Amino acid sequence: MAKVAFIGLGVMGFPMAGHLKQKGGHELSVYNRTATKAAEWAAKFGGTTGATPAEAAKDADFVFTCVGNDDDLRSVTTGENGVLSGMKSGAILIDNTTASAEVARELEAAAKEKGIHFIDAPVSGGQAGAEGGVLTVMCGGDQEIFDRAKPVIDAYARMVGLMGPVGAGQLTKMMNQICIAGIVQGLSEAIHFGKQAGLDIETVVDVISKGAAGSWQMENRHKTMDQGKYDFGFAVDWMRKDLDIVLTEARRNGAKLPLTALVDQFYGDVQAMGGNRWDTSSLLARLERK
Repeated sequence: MAKVAFIGLGVMGFPMAGHLKQKGGHELSVYNRTATKAAEWAAKFGGTTGATPAEAAKDADFVFTCVGNDDDLRSVTTGENGVLSGMKSGAILIDNTTASAEVARELEAAAKEKGIHFIDAPVSGGQAGAEGGVLTVMCGGDQEIFDRAKPVIDAYARMVGLMGPVGAGQLTKMMNQICIAGIVQGLSEAIHFGKQAGLDIETVVDVISKGAAGSWQMENRHKTMDQGKYDFGFAVDWMRKDLDIVLTEARRNGAKLPLTALVDQFYGDVQAMGGNRWDTSSLLARLERK
C-alpha cells in the first residue's frame, strides 16, 4: 500500500481514483477545483480531501493529475499551491491528462529541480474504461521510475506501456487520436452509405465487423449511430482539443496529416450543429443533416 494523491475528479479522474483506493488498496487524498466533488468522492470511497493540490499531495509517494488541458495542468502542478510545492523529494508525479508533449517536458524539468520524478501517462478508453478500470495507459519516462509506478497504475488499467522518454506518452496518445478520427469518419460514411442504399445496418455490421473492416468503434458505436443517439461518451469538444494538440505537434515536426485536419473541420461542423457534448461518433449526424 502506498500513499497516493489524485488531483482532478472529472468523469475520468473520479472512477480512476476510486480504483486506486478500492482495487489498489492505497491511502488516498484527493483534490478537485469544485470542492463538493472531492467531498462526494471521499464520502463514497473513504479517502481524505485537500484544500489545495499541494495539501493533497503532501507526503504522498505517488501523485496523479487528470485535468482538462495544458493550462489546467500547469495550474495544479507549478502554479500557486500546485502539487510540486507540496510533494516530497523522491516522490513520483504521474500525469493522466491528454496534453502536449511540450508541457510534459516542462513538468519533468520543474519536477527534477525539486528532486521529484515525472511520468506523462495519458489514457485511452473513455469514461466506460475509467469506470471499469480497463484503461490503456501510454507512459513516457525513465524505465526505473516506470517500474515503480506501474503496479500502482495497474489499479485502473488493462494495459500499461512505456513508450519512451518523457513526452512519448503524449505523442503516442496523439497517434491514438489520429487513428480514432479516421476510423470514426470512415464508419460514419459507411453507415450513411448503407442507409442510402437501403441496407439493414445491423445485418451488414454483423458480417463486416468479423473481417478487415472491424474495429472497436464499429463494435461499440454502430448501434447508437444507426439510432442517432449521441448524448454520451467522449465529447466532441474534447476531441477537438486533442486534435488541436495533434495538429500543433504536426506543424512542429513536419508530419503531414490531411485526413486528421479534415476530420477536425468536420467536428467543427458538429459543434456548429450544437453537438459540443455529443459523442465523437456524431460525425454521422453531420452527414445526415438536412
